[in-house]
Amino acid sequence: MLNKPPLAADPGRKKTPVWDLPTRMFHWLLALLVTISFITVEIGGNAMQYHERSGFAILTLLLFRLGWGLLGSQPSRFKTFLKGPAAVSRYAATMLRREPECHLTHNPLGGWSVAALLTVLLVQAGTGLFANDDIATEGPLYRWVSKGTSDWITEAHEVNAGIIVVLVVLHMAAVLFHLIYKRDNLLAPMLTGDKPCEAADGEPGMRPLWLAVAIAALAAAAVYFVVR
Repeated sequence: MLNKPPLAADPGRKKTPVWDLPTRMFHWLLALLVTISFITVEIGGNAMQYHERSGFAILTLLLFRLGWGLLGSQPSRFKTFLKGPAAVSRYAATMLRREPECHLTHNPLGGWSVAALLTVLLVQAGTGLFANDDIATEGPLYRWVSKGTSDWITEAHEVNAGIIVVLVVLHMAAVLFHLIYKRDNLLAPMLTGDKPCEAADGEPGMRPLWLAVAIAALAAAAVYFVVR
């Protein structure tokens, strides 16, 4: 399984497929759409229609990731990389060592940072459904709540956007920390899917692409039903 103690990372070590195509596509599409969302909300005006569509797409991606985190490939499942307090404490105590460790998925701290980022993005997409800008833009579920409730949700939407910025900056800082200080390139595996680590019990179990397509289709259908 993937819970073996980490080994020292070695570029010459046999590479193991870790991040499947659906997980990689999710990662980069989410990064692109979050960027679009922040740019369009700053522009305002007619750009808000693209902000809204970007939010729908982000919600679709997040619902897909929830499904893939339960049913997808072993490295992408939440139970694989969300560790308990003891594992997080052990990792935190050794994270300043310059020698990179071989974590086939996210390291114990990284796993929870991913979970936190997914959570705040889900909150952002959910609150956007009820938000309004007091001008021309209203979320598709705006009429399901009172104006006062929508205004309160809109404020939460704006505050949560700041939390997203903080978590994204911390995420990027962690990637740079591992690249520069620990000499551990975390971006390359998210591009190629492979890590220079050897799994102790053979290659992790990968799920077929059709399952990812089915989960994505269900996520898209759910969002379409809500926004229409």
